[in-house]
Amino acid sequence: MISLIVGLGNPGDEYKKTRHNAGFLLLDELAHKYNVSFSYESKFKAELAKCLIEGRVVRLIKPQAYMNKSGFSVRACASYFEIPIDQILVVHDELDIAPGLVRLKFGGGHGGHNGLRDIIANMSTKDFYRLRIGIGHPGDRNKVVNYVLKAPGKVESQLLEEVIGDIINEVPAICRGEYQSVMQHLHGK
Repeated sequence: MISLIVGLGNPGDEYKKTRHNAGFLLLDELAHKYNVSFSYESKFKAELAKCLIEGRVVRLIKPQAYMNKSGFSVRACASYFEIPIDQILVVHDELDIAPGLVRLKFGGGHGGHNGLRDIIANMSTKDFYRLRIGIGHPGDRNKVVNYVLKAPGKVESQLLEEVIGDIINEVPAICRGEYQSVMQHLHGK
């Protein structure tokens, strides 16, 4: 079961609607759905919210030390609340998945994602759940940085909104640990 959902992104208004902030966008929608607010917790260097999902406490965190320093926040929060690594779900943008698609997986490498790289380094393991929100690839690796730090166009934004809605509907099942069922629903779209 999931007790901590980590949304990856960069703090600040200039990054708010960028592709790289897909994790933050999802957590903002989750907080809205469950009627909770984020507040900054300096000991975690993150914004934190606590919600009840299916009667269980689930914490939401948005690290505020930029993408490549996300690991400290995850480690500090997991340690403080005594949350085992296999109860952590990290939500992030994924270049290798087309916009409008999402994939849930357990473990694996960082795939060049600096947020995942730092979490793996800080947690000393790759064994956590990831929810990979597709943003597509610009086609040239030299264009990736500018691509992820820009807002998506109208069609892509609509696809992102739709997939976030699909994910929100599956969050209770994810938190219950019904991963196979979730994968069938989300991967089939």
